[in-house]
Amino acid sequence: MFKKQNSVLINVKGVEKSFHLQKVLDNIQFEIKNGERIGLVGLNGTGKTTLANLLIGKLIPDKGVIEKPNDLKIGYLTQSIDYEVNDFHESLAGAVDNDLFQHASQLGLRKLYDWKDTRLSHLSGGEKLKLALSMVWASKPDVLILDEPTNHLDFTGIDWLIAELTKFHGPVMIISHDRHFLDQTVNRIFEIENGKIHLYNGNYSDYRKVKQLQLENQRHQYNVQQRQIELVEGQMEQLKTWSEKAHRSSTKQEGTKEYHRVKAKKRDNQVKSKMKRLENELEKQRKEKPLDEAKIRFEFDHHGKRGKRIIEAKMLTKVFDDRILFHDSHFYINQGECIGLLGENGCGKTTLIKMILGMEASSKGELWKSESSKIAYLSQDVADLPVDQSTLEALGYTDRENILKARTLLANLGLKEDHIIKPIGMLSLGQRTRVKLVDILMKEYDVLILDEPTNHLDLPSREQLEKTLSEFTGTIITVSHDFYFLNKLCVQLLVFDNQQIKRVEMKPEDYFNTKKTDDKYEKLLVIENKIAAILGELSIIDQKDPKYQQLDQEFNELLKQKRSLIE
Repeated sequence: MFKKQNSVLINVKGVEKSFHLQKVLDNIQFEIKNGERIGLVGLNGTGKTTLANLLIGKLIPDKGVIEKPNDLKIGYLTQSIDYEVNDFHESLAGAVDNDLFQHASQLGLRKLYDWKDTRLSHLSGGEKLKLALSMVWASKPDVLILDEPTNHLDFTGIDWLIAELTKFHGPVMIISHDRHFLDQTVNRIFEIENGKIHLYNGNYSDYRKVKQLQLENQRHQYNVQQRQIELVEGQMEQLKTWSEKAHRSSTKQEGTKEYHRVKAKKRDNQVKSKMKRLENELEKQRKEKPLDEAKIRFEFDHHGKRGKRIIEAKMLTKVFDDRILFHDSHFYINQGECIGLLGENGCGKTTLIKMILGMEASSKGELWKSESSKIAYLSQDVADLPVDQSTLEALGYTDRENILKARTLLANLGLKEDHIIKPIGMLSLGQRTRVKLVDILMKEYDVLILDEPTNHLDLPSREQLEKTLSEFTGTIITVSHDFYFLNKLCVQLLVFDNQQIKRVEMKPEDYFNTKKTDDKYEKLLVIENKIAAILGELSIIDQKDPKYQQLDQEFNELLKQKRSLIE
């Protein structure tokens, strides 16, 4: 309906929003034009999801207005993906055309219309997200607002989402901390910082460059101003010293009292004049000290021996009802390795983690674990924290030493006193993830199992977590669809493919490049075989035969496909 490019569809004017007397958004103003691709970024808890809820009308601003057409249809993907089975039942039952099933199929959810209740009740986080995305797309929206759309999503799903966003004609706002995804999808960045919104042109990398230059420029201007203030203050100190000396002289030397009194008064006036000029100068163009970007500190303390085998699988098989997740799989994990688990949503990555943790049994085969290994587990689900307890209550520490250590770690992670005394239900999902990280940091361990560890974390936290994990000497087993994170850490992989788990000795980037080459070679073989078959048929039929023209068209189409693969 809203076809005209660059026409303003949403106009936000002077919007303010507070919660519990704390102002989250302050005088927010911007326009969203048709066809725009906007990335909304900012630290956890700064108000990104609040702004999304204001745009869709779920929340009402305390001040200001949001102008948009009454018939504007906004497709909103929520961040938490805590859909109930009933939500999916209703959408599937109400599907009036094949759009929902088609999108789901493209995302790897095959024959969705045949899924039973038990299948819907055991969806992985990624499968829930794919189904939710299919529901959003099938609603045929005019505007898309996607809150952390790549959390839980496998690389096949991310590729689909990028392609679909390219085809979508309306405006898109994406709330995400996925740097790789933002670079490929957006052309503007809206940053929320200290309740204000700042607008930047370009993708995420462009924004980071401009932001860094702004920070350096602000720091330079602030330092120049500080030197000027020091110089003026030094001059005033000298004048004050001279003034005091003149005042003392005016009381001692009889013949020159008046001279020294005038001199002292002159010095006093000079001090007042300089002070006034300095105050006026600062009032006109004060350079505020730049707030250094958040520095998050994670502290791991482990020194383990490398090389010793700690996990080994032989003929490992896992079946749910009549669905085979993986079978007859052989692999091992050594102490000190960082292993990435790769595979499509629903292939069994989280199930394997549960098997390693002893929460699931194998259907067949053996999964051996070293009994001496102590494992810490960060799950992708932050909904298992008690929402009515404070952070310290949820962590469960009662002795003074552990409480002090927990407070220090929470502060290092950017959770200040006002955060840790709130009920957990009032914290953002990213802040809840940090609470779970502190729970891990408080323990001594040999193995870290991390299921989507960067989900909900803001960018400074992600980057610091990458750095710290790279220095960890124990074993890391991680599931992540954050390509930057996975590629920076992992040099070995467990790949879930064709219902088997295989160990691969390479980084994710190298694996994907190799896989693309292999897929290309297989496609070429298929095309070559078809070309050979058609040439065989063409050689034995007459050119006047109606089938000849049809085969000739197929032959030319296959040649085009072959050329596109070779080029």
